[in-house]
Amino acid sequence: MSSSTENNLSMFNFTTLWFGAAISVAEILAGGLLAPLGFKMGFLAILLGHLVGTTLLVLAGVIGTTERIPALVSTRISFGSYGSYVFSVLNVLQLLGWTAVMIIVGARSVNEITKTLWSFDHLTVWSLIIGAFIMLWIWLGKDMGWKKANNMAVILLFMLTMVLSVIIFRNHELFSKIGSGDMPFGLGLELAVVMPLSWLPLISDYTRFAKTKRGGAWGSWLGYFFGSCWMYMIGLGAAIVYSNPDPSTMLLAVNLGLVALGIIVLATVTTTFLDAYSAGVTLLNIFPKLNEKFVALIMTAIGTALAIIVNIEGYESFLYAIGSVFAPLFAILLTDYFLLKNKKIQANLLVNWGTLSLCALGTMLYYQFINLNFVLGATIPVMLIISIIHLITWRLTSKWTFVRKYLQT
Repeated sequence: MSSSTENNLSMFNFTTLWFGAAISVAEILAGGLLAPLGFKMGFLAILLGHLVGTTLLVLAGVIGTTERIPALVSTRISFGSYGSYVFSVLNVLQLLGWTAVMIIVGARSVNEITKTLWSFDHLTVWSLIIGAFIMLWIWLGKDMGWKKANNMAVILLFMLTMVLSVIIFRNHELFSKIGSGDMPFGLGLELAVVMPLSWLPLISDYTRFAKTKRGGAWGSWLGYFFGSCWMYMIGLGAAIVYSNPDPSTMLLAVNLGLVALGIIVLATVTTTFLDAYSAGVTLLNIFPKLNEKFVALIMTAIGTALAIIVNIEGYESFLYAIGSVFAPLFAILLTDYFLLKNKKIQANLLVNWGTLSLCALGTMLYYQFINLNFVLGATIPVMLIISIIHLITWRLTSKWTFVRKYLQT
């Protein structure tokens, strides 16, 4: 729980926080995956996917603001304490994966710049430097200048997006070039939905400190929707025109190598900070006596090590794996909280076998829809199906629980 004195983040703070989180090399690369659709259909998939995904993200954040609890703690409402531990472990693994992915893609871009400018080709060194900067960002904390530092960072990142946009959108081939490939529209839509979906287990870690529910919700929605859509469109355009969505290539082409060096590091740090910090907060759901800042620093160290020793490829499959777990999970939680008005954590509820089984069903359905190449992707139909099943069966499955007998009244 957060105290009233800690609830000091404004709408502007959330707008800059999520805009900064969205501006990353990883989001640009994800947009590049949509290039086979061509610009017009890719643009449509980006807008529709982010409209759905960001709205779901913000609804999860509203729970955090209203109840003043972190994201994974809120899953106790639907799944019980032990059930939330299962998702906490999965979320820590996801966040470690994201931390490693963000560090390695940032390090590769920076290494490309230094290799071109000074023949300095040391990917491991750059991974360590970026990891160290993320640790510094975590150490600053929101009460030691983090808000001011983040606001300044977003101004610089906004300048980066403007430069990249000019480079790409002044090329008239972008709108006339036909997509080459056989990607179905549904898969493109899913790749747009799943990025905001990946933040679902994190958003309440921050919105619990919002001054107001409206400020936390609108700030988060505006910052992430416009920031992420913009990044996806830059990646899409770069992949269509230059056949390479990596921003370092474009910035080197217009002699902005030195500027790009600092800005890409900054973009990586502001986004990866959220992953590492939330990994610490998530572990507190299982081990409440741990210090969240200390755990976040440890998670950054582990993520940095993974970035160095593990060959992180299969980015698209990683995104689908996230969607397969968190789409049904939050379909159940949002249905419970907003439709069934089940808003309180029951202290004696350890496991709700009914909702866990439904979540497992949702994961299986997710991959079925991916294989079907359904026009609406996988997240949208799976969340609708799981939500409807939960609405129909919750009275029956509410008895399928494991509780602490001595806490029952």
